[in-house]
Amino acid sequence: MRVTRDLPTLAAGEVDVPFVIQGYEEVVAADTAWNEHSHPWHELLWNEHGTSTAVVGSQVWCITPTLGLWMPAGQLHSASAVAGTSYRAHFFRHGTESALPDVPVAVEITPLLRLLLERLEEAELPPRSRAVTEAMVLDVLRPSPWALLVQLPTSPLLRPIVDRVRADPADQRTLAGWAAVLGCSARTLTRAFRAETGTSFARWVASVRAQHAVQLLSLGHEVDVVADAVGYRSASAFGAAFRRTTGMTPGRFRAR
Repeated sequence: MRVTRDLPTLAAGEVDVPFVIQGYEEVVAADTAWNEHSHPWHELLWNEHGTSTAVVGSQVWCITPTLGLWMPAGQLHSASAVAGTSYRAHFFRHGTESALPDVPVAVEITPLLRLLLERLEEAELPPRSRAVTEAMVLDVLRPSPWALLVQLPTSPLLRPIVDRVRADPADQRTLAGWAAVLGCSARTLTRAFRAETGTSFARWVASVRAQHAVQLLSLGHEVDVVADAVGYRSASAFGAAFRRTTGMTPGRFRAR
């Protein structure tokens, strides 16, 4: 069963709120999708357990316990999570200043940041301590140089490739192979991928594979099983490619 939740589209700052930072946590009981919506406050999305996905235009972001996503106030986005995912959301009042930009960006959920956010959940936290902790959260929030992000090409030319690779990340076809299938030149596909994604076909495939791998790792699958599922001949080859794409080891995302 899949549940769809409808949320409103609100402009940045449209609703005044009494908090500086407020947390929310939920374990979704069924596969859940959120329609395209926007919040009047900034939002830091991350998970206590499992992975979830946020879509902003043609960008697909993967959210995990170690790599969160900053969603600016007023930014349209949709989201989804599978049953059993424990997701966290921290809302930041519009106008609150931090080092994060006014566009979606990945944020590493460091042990320090996690501890500070958890302290804000203490019911008896004195107002002065809350203010100090909130200031520390805003001080340590930094964009991550890494992201589990896939830029989706939208042209009819590339759509068959996108659909196939996302459905089966282990697909081994090269651009030359796809060119033969689609009746065009590999050079045409190369130019199209660069224009629509800002990167090469090989790097785009590696990003798709990394997102899929993280979802499998979060379910507790062994690294060698995940490597085979996303098209690598060995766990070591998968590990090297994963680190190039995410800056982290596969083990960091594996459920214990």
